Amino acid sequence: MSTEDRCDDLVVAAVPHAAFDGWTRTALREAARDLGLDDGAPDRLFPGGPIEAVAHFTAYADRIMARDLAARSSQTLRTGERVFQAVKLRLEPWSGSRESIRRALGLLALPQNVGLAARLTWRTADAVWAACGHVSADFSHFTRRASLAAVYAATVLYWLDDPSDGCAATWDFLHRRLAEVQRLPKLPKMLQGSKLLQGKGMLKSAIRPVRPAIARSGRGPRAGGD
Repeated sequence: MSTEDRCDDLVVAAVPHAAFDGWTRTALREAARDLGLDDGAPDRLFPGGPIEAVAHFTAYADRIMARDLAARSSQTLRTGERVFQAVKLRLEPWSGSRESIRRALGLLALPQNVGLAARLTWRTADAVWAACGHVSADFSHFTRRASLAAVYAATVLYWLDDPSDGCAATWDFLHRRLAEVQRLPKLPKMLQGSKLLQGKGMLKSAIRPVRPAIARSGRGPRAGGD
């Protein structure tokens, strides 16, 4: 079993514990015990602590989304519908674990983790577009991802408190937000030449790899505690 597989197993096992203990070392140790691992396994797999486990969990959920979209989605669907399906598949498997997701967002909202939170949101938007077949590096690469990152973030917040059956209200909300974005065809032209896209400094900061931002030496933020 690869290290990535071990990390996947540990964060998935941690999800039910995080609902009660938050994304903490306690939750990770309990997950390790569930898997028959020793108490030191979480620190070996995630030397950056619980925040590194949260970052890995988001990457895992992105991969599951891409896999499920490839298995279920038809290439004949219009792009907007494929994006809708991808975002739905990104959230739907965790509908029964929304308290754990809420606790993860609480950890990411801490001041020292806000930059990481933005990069994770961007990475998910990038994963959705890539799964939908949009991988070109042209101008629309950035505008599509920026728009979707905003829609995704708003949808997650709506979804967390959605009491409707099967989260139907969330999917209606998502449809409306995506439709609003699609009604902005002039956005790319408006942004060209703007300070936002003199772009590359801000965009490179947003999309640089996530993992190096997490302290692996033990000297970085230790948010998530025991």
